[in-house]
Amino acid sequence: MSGSRKMVLGFVAAASMVVGPLLVAAPASAATDYANCTELRADYPHGVGEPGAVDSTSSTPVTNFTVDQALYDANSESDRDGDGIACEKH
Repeated sequence: MSGSRKMVLGFVAAASMVVGPLLVAAPASAATDYANCTELRADYPHGVGEPGAVDSTSSTPVTNFTVDQALYDANSESDRDGDGIACEKH
C-alpha cells in the first residue's frame, strides 16, 4: 500500500471513531400523558402550562401552575379553554 493510501485509510478510521459516539443521542425522558385532569392534578395541583401562558378567566387568574413545555404538550388535550394551561384549578 502506498503512503498516501495508508494516510487516507488512517484518516477515515480515525474520523469514524470520533463521529461514532456523536451520533448516539441521549434517551429523551417522555413527559407523562395523564388520562384526565384528576390524575394530572394529583401531581400538579394547579395544572401545567407552557412558558408565557396566562390563565384566561373572568375571576382571579391561576398563576401558580407548573411551567413545563413537554408536560403541557403531552397533556394539551386537557387545555379546554386554549389558554396554554392544562387542568388549571381556580
